[in-house]
Amino acid sequence: MVPREQAEEAIVADGNGKEEEMGVMGVGAAADGDEHGGSGKFSVKNLFWHGGSVWDAWFSCASNQVAQVLLTLPYSFSQLGMLSGVLLQLFYGFMGSWTAYLISVLYVEYRSRKEKEGVSFKNHVIQWFEVLDGLLGPYWKAAGLAFNCTFLLFGSVIQLIACASNIYYINDRLDKRTWTYIFGACCATTVFIPSFHNYRIWSFLGLGMTTYTAWYLAIAALVNGQVEGVTHTGPTKLVLYFTGATNILYTFGGHAVTVEIMHAMWKPARFKYIYLLATLYVFTLTLPSASAMYWAFGDGLLTHSNAFALLPKTRWRDAAVILMLIHQFITFGFACTPLYFVWEKVIGMHDTKSICLRALARLPIVVPIWFLAIIFPFFGPINSAVGALLVSFTVYIIPALAHILTYRTASARMNAVEKPPSFLPSWTGMFVINMFIVVWVLVVGFGLGGWASMVNFIRQIDTFGLFAKCYQCPKPVVAQSPVPLPHH
Repeated sequence: MVPREQAEEAIVADGNGKEEEMGVMGVGAAADGDEHGGSGKFSVKNLFWHGGSVWDAWFSCASNQVAQVLLTLPYSFSQLGMLSGVLLQLFYGFMGSWTAYLISVLYVEYRSRKEKEGVSFKNHVIQWFEVLDGLLGPYWKAAGLAFNCTFLLFGSVIQLIACASNIYYINDRLDKRTWTYIFGACCATTVFIPSFHNYRIWSFLGLGMTTYTAWYLAIAALVNGQVEGVTHTGPTKLVLYFTGATNILYTFGGHAVTVEIMHAMWKPARFKYIYLLATLYVFTLTLPSASAMYWAFGDGLLTHSNAFALLPKTRWRDAAVILMLIHQFITFGFACTPLYFVWEKVIGMHDTKSICLRALARLPIVVPIWFLAIIFPFFGPINSAVGALLVSFTVYIIPALAHILTYRTASARMNAVEKPPSFLPSWTGMFVINMFIVVWVLVVGFGLGGWASMVNFIRQIDTFGLFAKCYQCPKPVVAQSPVPLPHH
């Protein structure tokens, strides 16, 4: 355990608006066992607003990992086939959990080192690019900042596209582009949520919503049964195969916000295995829903990237659509909040106490997201492109390389705050796993996946065009004029 003098400060606001300084191991002004983040008095504000426990972090990780991707995984199964779809989910799920663990280790190392220099993080949220800067220098900071911000930008874009795609299945009187305008304005209200410390109730509700949606997809597909003439020919083309594979890589690469979630915890060092536990729960949602949908609809999913499109309109489906819309609003906030932090630091507003001033300063971040969602409304294919080109580096390659370089010397390993885990007590073993991840993701994820996803993405542009008004919407039935009867 890190000594008291080596513990960094993390902001924990109590119910009276006071601030307490807590260390990376949970040592600070409050008692070590006190995990309510305040004076010990119960309040509704603490219950719903101030979340920094292990459970809060678990809900945040699980909720953030399974948003609209639930609706695109059946599409990926149609590209990959059933066996590859299941195996790749397990493979990338455990790989993503490992790199999330690496990020948590590097975060704790960074905080401990900065404490020795007398640095305080009061009123400052640590982010991934700052961890890279502190451990490896400015070039790594630049790489982390570029990849992370671009990924979060497009992650937010994807949520807006998903909102428009989903609501269309309840109300098709407006086209998807118009719905994007509307939901862009709605999602802009996330500028008022200060940090991940304030997502307690939203994370809890969000996971409940995706749980309902996942089991609705699975049960509805089984009840509906296999459609007439269903075929399961996947995989048929390399382009489709690697496009589907990178969508799954994207599914379990949702931890670009890991550092911010850790920083919101009262005891960040407890984060180590939270992402793995969250992933195990996510498997119970993604595997049954995607498998059942592919079993029922087979190759029909190849032209329907949103699973809702193939299920009959019922009140159960409408409920799932509405719940997913609310959850996508929450996930938009998850993806945007780190961008808000970066922008606040750039313009010198990060230490500002006023929520309204910070909200006003954050608004310029929403505008480009809104615009990109209107340009590229390709629900499904955009996930694969983002996964191959951005997630591959942000979530897999950079953390694995950063861990190797941070602990490359004997002195760094000897003085490491976090030693190798009990199930792999060898530094050499850790480095071997990290190098495997780097090579695999670089070749399969970025290389082959990037080629396939960009070919597919360009194909969508050629087919539907930029600024598509209604991507993959059913074509209106043109009433045919009656054939005139012959005159006698």
